[in-house]
Amino acid sequence: MLSFTLRRLGLAAVILVVAVSALYGMIHLVPGDPASVVLGPRATPEMKAAIREQLRLDDPFLVQLLHFFGDLLRGDLGTDLFTGRPVAAVVFEQLPHTLVLIVCAIAWAAALGVPLGCVSALLRGSRVDRFAGIVSVTCIALPAFVVALAAQYLVAVRWKLLPALGVGEPGDLASQLRHLVLPAFALGLGWVGYVARLLRASMVEQLGSGYVRTARAFGLPERRVVGHALRVAVLPTVTILGAGIGGLLSGAVLAEIVFARPGIGKLIYDAVSTRNYPVVMGGVLVSTAFFVLSTALADGLNALLDPRLRSPE
Repeated sequence: MLSFTLRRLGLAAVILVVAVSALYGMIHLVPGDPASVVLGPRATPEMKAAIREQLRLDDPFLVQLLHFFGDLLRGDLGTDLFTGRPVAAVVFEQLPHTLVLIVCAIAWAAALGVPLGCVSALLRGSRVDRFAGIVSVTCIALPAFVVALAAQYLVAVRWKLLPALGVGEPGDLASQLRHLVLPAFALGLGWVGYVARLLRASMVEQLGSGYVRTARAFGLPERRVVGHALRVAVLPTVTILGAGIGGLLSGAVLAEIVFARPGIGKLIYDAVSTRNYPVVMGGVLVSTAFFVLSTALADGLNALLDPRLRSPE
């Protein structure tokens, strides 16, 4: 297991370096002068030159990239051009809001999607299976922004059951949970369908496999047979959930904008709009690292559940 972990961590580090380098290049290809955006239309050429020197915009791209990774090794993500605060402080101030939203969204989606997919597989071909299929496909087909706006209008504005905007009162857990319900629902609804359909397909395959037939032939209780099949069938679901946790970072931007929540997604969106390079790179770096880490953790959990995956071949 140790060698498997080391291989995964090495691969994660390589992926992180390549992804950040590519994103760094794409950000610098966006048209427009960051110095002009930061200083405004009345900025003098001397002021613009000072900003360009601060950001090293006149250096070749590879030199800029090497400086960025050099600063990163020292724990320096740069300085926010508008507030003067360290980028690390700005990013990690917003990150907890996004992480809580993503974890709650994927948790409730898995809590509903796993039983739905399992029951659908056990009752394959029945009315329950067909109904579960309709529910799953509907969840996948509904656009997240439509769900968010509809939930906000019906539940918050019309029925006044939950708050529509904000993150809640600081230190008031009940208020924060109430403000979290609608964004987490809108963000996680589509994943209910993905998890249910994937688990159903995997479960159906396992229930028809040889070891399940052998277990039933030896008189093993059906509950234990289903448990063994579920342990193997859940492996693809764990993988997709690991990727989903990272992928939901992009979906969190929508939820944070619609529900006026703070978070790293909205932070990156605002920084891109204002050409705030240091904040963009800091936010992208943390988001990419979180995506790679969540995928690596999913691989590790799969290896714990299935020892065959620990083999290097």
